[in-house]
Parts: sequence; C-alpha cells; structure tokens
Amino acid sequence: MTREIVRCDRLGVELGGVRVLRDLSFSVVEGDFMAIVGPNGGGKTTLLRVLLGLQKASEGRVEVFGEAPGSHPEKIGYVPQRLFFDRDFPLGVREAVLMGRMALKTPFQHYSKTDRAAAEEALQLVGLGALGNRRIGALSGGELQRVLIARALAGKPELLLLDEPTASVDPEMKTSLYDLLDELKKSITILLVTHDTGTVSRFVGRVLCLNCGMVMRENPEGTPGGEVARQIYPYPVDLLVHHPSERPESNVKP
Repeated sequence: MTREIVRCDRLGVELGGVRVLRDLSFSVVEGDFMAIVGPNGGGKTTLLRVLLGLQKASEGRVEVFGEAPGSHPEKIGYVPQRLFFDRDFPLGVREAVLMGRMALKTPFQHYSKTDRAAAEEALQLVGLGALGNRRIGALSGGELQRVLIARALAGKPELLLLDEPTASVDPEMKTSLYDLLDELKKSITILLVTHDTGTVSRFVGRVLCLNCGMVMRENPEGTPGGEVARQIYPYPVDLLVHHPSERPESNVKP
C-alpha cells in the first residue's frame, strides 16, 4: 500500500479577516509529483506554509507524515520563491548548501563529514559541483535556484516543496530546472507551485488548480481546460495547445 505523505481535509485559512483558503480536501502519496497552479493571491504559498507548520489552519484538518504540520522538519525540503540577501556577504555556495543540514543538527553542533558529503552530493545532483567555492553573490538567477534546490536536498528529505522556482530565470534555464525535477521525482515526493501550466503538465502526475478553492486534475495533458481555467483565473486567459514534443514556456497567457 502506498504511504500517504500529506492529507488535507476541508482545510480553510483566514488571514486578517480574509478567507485565503477554503474547503481544501486532497492527499499526496509517496512518489507523487503534484503541481499547484492558480492566480496570484489564490493561496498557493499559504498552502505551502500550512504544510511546513508556519501557518495554522483556521478550520479543517491537516496531516504531514501522519502528524501535525511542523512535526518532522527533517523530512521536508523547501525551496522558497525568493531569497533576499546581501550579494556582498561572503557566503560560499558549499556553505549555503550545508545549511540544508541544520534541521538534522542539535544547537551548536558542528557539521560532520556526513553533512559535508551530503552537501557535496546535492551539489553534484543539481549540476553545480564545480561551483562549490564560488560566492553565491556571483551566481546567475538560474544557478542560485539550483543552489536553493541543492540546499533543500542536502537534508535528504522525503518531501520537496518548491514555490515558483522558475519565476526569475530565463526560458533555457527554466527547461533545465524542470528536467532536474523530472529526474528527482524518481526518488522523492514533490509539490511544486508554478505559473508554468503548459510546461509543467509534461512532467507532473496531478495538478491542483487553486484559487482559494480547488479543482484537481489527474494525469494532466496540456493546460487546464477552458472551463477549469474560468473557475480558477479571475481574468480572461487564452489557451494554447502544443504538440507533446514541444517545450512551451507557458500555455496560459493573461
């Protein structure tokens, strides 16, 4: 029997008197690669924060690895939407990736050989083995995103959460990152927040279309259909259909 990683039952979240999420019921099982799509303000990042234990649900029930969110931070890797930092700060790529091992350490505990080996393995996995000594301030946007993914992978997580990892990279690097995730899905459960509805449908097994409420698409092909798009996006969208061999940058245009 496939192990359940995430379960949400009628989840609702209210922030400052505004209902951000309502009546979400879905599950994620081991080996899933699920995309979460929808308009800005639709609650995508809030959902990730709930799963991480950073935001409490206002109603409903949420379980991650069978317990309350936040109970097992060592089992979750997280790639944020943006990383704000001083590019002049003398932090190296290898040291940044090592931070992904912190959830496994006790306070004031030094990094071990095992930690450093895991960081090196993660760098190799994302194709940045040769850049370990470089300062993160000297990296391109795509390289920085790979460092963030490597940091998340260094802790050997069972669940990987990514919040729009391709938002600030060029189309070529975007394709490269999706190819990387396509390889990672063989060994890790992935939830990916993205606006790249056309591209990501080639890789994922399910799409959760989210605009406060939700519509689930199993075994997606192409973009969300016209009726689904009208339910999810509050503005008119044009749906473009691509041949499966093509690599579209995006199939939903406002």
